[in-house]
Amino acid sequence: MTALLEFKQKLKGLYGQYEIYLLPLLKFLLALVYFIWINSNMGYMAALDNIFVVLILSLICCILPPGMMIFTGFALMVGHSYALGIEVAGFMLILVLFMMILFLRFSGSKNIVLVFTPLAFAFDIPALLPIGSGLLSSAVSALPAAGGVIIYYFIRFIRVQSPILMTADSDVMTKITLLADGLMKNGEMWLTLIAFIVVVLAVNLIRTRMFDYAWRIAIVVGGVIYIVIMLAGSMSLGITIPVVSVIIYTVIAVLIGIVLEFFVFGGDYTRTERLEYEDDDYYYYVKAVPKALVATSERSIKKINGESGRAERRSAEKVVNYSTPLFQGEEPVRKKTESVPEEASVVEKADMNDIDFEKKLEESLKDL
Repeated sequence: MTALLEFKQKLKGLYGQYEIYLLPLLKFLLALVYFIWINSNMGYMAALDNIFVVLILSLICCILPPGMMIFTGFALMVGHSYALGIEVAGFMLILVLFMMILFLRFSGSKNIVLVFTPLAFAFDIPALLPIGSGLLSSAVSALPAAGGVIIYYFIRFIRVQSPILMTADSDVMTKITLLADGLMKNGEMWLTLIAFIVVVLAVNLIRTRMFDYAWRIAIVVGGVIYIVIMLAGSMSLGITIPVVSVIIYTVIAVLIGIVLEFFVFGGDYTRTERLEYEDDDYYYYVKAVPKALVATSERSIKKINGESGRAERRSAEKVVNYSTPLFQGEEPVRKKTESVPEEASVVEKADMNDIDFEKKLEESLKDL
């Protein structure tokens, strides 16, 4: 455990030191994976399904706010839909505008969850998205999570129905009806959407409570709620879902959530303190959970070379300084040039003693 805490502190210190470089790099990697997922699931327009285009767009998104990544992804979706037909592109554009006007404008900075949602499905761990959003974000993140679910299932529906949508024999109303039915009558999509919203709200609600181990309890409860909703919904709605894979991947998501809790929160509940104090207007009840930290020692190794030390001592012994005395308390030897002024001062003192000042004074008075 101590080794893990030391690794956590070193990792956080490394990120704090190089944050100005790591943050754009992480945004670039996220945008790159997101755009590659869009091209791999759609890829109907050859001009957009190009790795150089994806790299350029990812570089642009890494230096701009995260919202730019969302709008760029929407633009790629509309562009690929246009290759299937103008009806598909128009339906996709209306769907995107509907989500942006209806609820994405209320979630603000939490909209980046919409990017992570289809990626969670792509890695077969969808339960990790609502659990992670409830832990690291607020309850408002349920809105972009729901939007990400709609985008994922609609893109999957377009991929399955792409041969029909690309035929020129179908009229406009047939294609629009097919798209509307595929969106509104998709029971699996609505079941997953409800599960995501409930799990995000439940995890965030439990995580913000004051009892001990709230984060870990929220993670486990969120995984259980997700499994229960998916199983109960599939049986009530007659939807076929892979039960075993849902349970296995939800357990994996719970384990990843516990690791996430260790690196993000990591409170030491054994030293929890509860404080009560008041001022003129309020009573305060505070629960303080200290962070689990360990003192890391900075080790420095100094290499000592015996040959170099002896050489330095020899060079020091050969240096002679004539300006300082050789022994403490001994007067330094003065040069012969400094003795001349002393003899002159002695002679001057002797001459001054031989002068008769009274006689000189009488002679000066006589002259007056």
